[in-house]
Amino acid sequence: MLRLITACVLLPVVILTILKGAPWHFTLLLVLFGAVGLQEFFAMALPERRGELLPFALYGGLAVFTPLLPDGRFVLMTVALFFLLAAFHFLFRLRDVASAGREVALVCTAFLYVPFLLAHLVMIRLLPQGTSWLFLIMLIVMTNDSAAYYIGSAFGKHRLYPAVSPNKSIEGALGGLLGSLCGTLIAKFTFFPQLGIADALITALLVGVAGQVGDLFESLLKRSFGVKDSGSIIPGHGGVLDRLDSILFAAPVTYYYACYLFGRF
Repeated sequence: MLRLITACVLLPVVILTILKGAPWHFTLLLVLFGAVGLQEFFAMALPERRGELLPFALYGGLAVFTPLLPDGRFVLMTVALFFLLAAFHFLFRLRDVASAGREVALVCTAFLYVPFLLAHLVMIRLLPQGTSWLFLIMLIVMTNDSAAYYIGSAFGKHRLYPAVSPNKSIEGALGGLLGSLCGTLIAKFTFFPQLGIADALITALLVGVAGQVGDLFESLLKRSFGVKDSGSIIPGHGGVLDRLDSILFAAPVTYYYACYLFGRF
């Protein structure tokens, strides 16, 4: 019930922001998600440094704005500056020489994993059919997750990747891809008629697989860090990263495929 109530509150906010808001309204929402998601990563990976890394979480959240800037070089500048600041920080706030390299690598990985991938949603929003693509990603991820859960619960016998996620099955993963296809076809015949049948099939497979890999990757991180959830900020759902894990991987795949499909390169 708590999960349902939370979804009923948050989902309309996201939908209305995409549908009615300007690109910067949507980006502002992603800035919030990016900052919280980065802080969750730091709390899992480097809990003893969580407080001092808060400025990096805020910087990473603001970095999501860079696709809205007129010069694309700002994206590279943001990545470069983040790395330089991380190097400076760990060089002069040294605790243990043996772990310094691992700490810098974790902080830089966090930036690439959360705000860098998240910024692709802003880039998608700026495409000619950007709103439709965003709704399509959401629909694919939701139908994938739902189908994988129910089919896996009913028919799952062969474990997909027990070392990372022991409850997931091959049957559930295949069912999730079938759900992605159904979701994409729903989109084609309702709000996204520009998709052809072949396009719908390719999109469902690419985005569906990317979403499942994103889910597994976050599970890998959590097991590596010894935590069950990335956080508890979303009642009944865990943390921001627990909700965005599939979308983070689906976003760049969707963006570059959309560019190819509609000749944007």
